[in-house]
Amino acid sequence: MKVRVDPELCTACMLCTDTVPEVFEMGDDVAEVKTPNVPAEFEDAVREVAGECVADAIFVE
Repeated sequence: MKVRVDPELCTACMLCTDTVPEVFEMGDDVAEVKTPNVPAEFEDAVREVAGECVADAIFVE
């Protein structure tokens, strides 16, 4: 599974970085993905946070 954050949509609310810090981190102004290929043990959490993202900025493939 792959994940990405659209920097044009991200509002830097930190939901993803607080929920799955193993996958997401804060960049200068927006959240960034540490590892685009999500480890299996974090897939469910990444899907959940993508669904909860208020800006719909997280995309799971």
